[in-house]
Amino acid sequence: MSAQPETSHPIVDPLMAPSLPRRMACWLYEGMLLFAVVFIAGYLFSALSQTRHALDNRHPIQLFQFVVLGIYFTWLWSRGQTLAMKTWHIRLVDAKGKPVPQWRALLRYVLSWLWFLPPLAAAWWFELSGGEAVVIVLGWVWVWALLSRFHPQRQYLHDVWAGTRLISNPRT
Repeated sequence: MSAQPETSHPIVDPLMAPSLPRRMACWLYEGMLLFAVVFIAGYLFSALSQTRHALDNRHPIQLFQFVVLGIYFTWLWSRGQTLAMKTWHIRLVDAKGKPVPQWRALLRYVLSWLWFLPPLAAAWWFELSGGEAVVIVLGWVWVWALLSRFHPQRQYLHDVWAGTRLISNPRT
């Protein structure tokens, strides 16, 4: 009786995050797509409020865009993917691998602002110039992304805190 040769297939955790370069490529692509969302939201707000100057109604338009982005992400994440995530074959699920309810997607949206708020607050506090603020923001994004390397499933901290996770979505 001949024995079957053993193949050494590594056991892959289906809830392990995609590689960091792939997630960051998705993140950058998402940013490019969001340019259109923010542009359309700003145009709509300006038209409806009859804003004639870019600095008029600055805080209300920021709040409006925050809400629009919240609706965009909450709605798409509760369905599993944004367009950028579909492109990069990444899916958002809860900690057990199940679909994300809207309240958890909203929590993730609020926590995902940790990508930007700490460095922006520091730039404001220390009255940094625009160039210095960009350096601080990019440095923080780099640190925030690298912190995922210390999590057992390579998840971002805001995903851990929100009870969500990014996983690879197999190509169909």
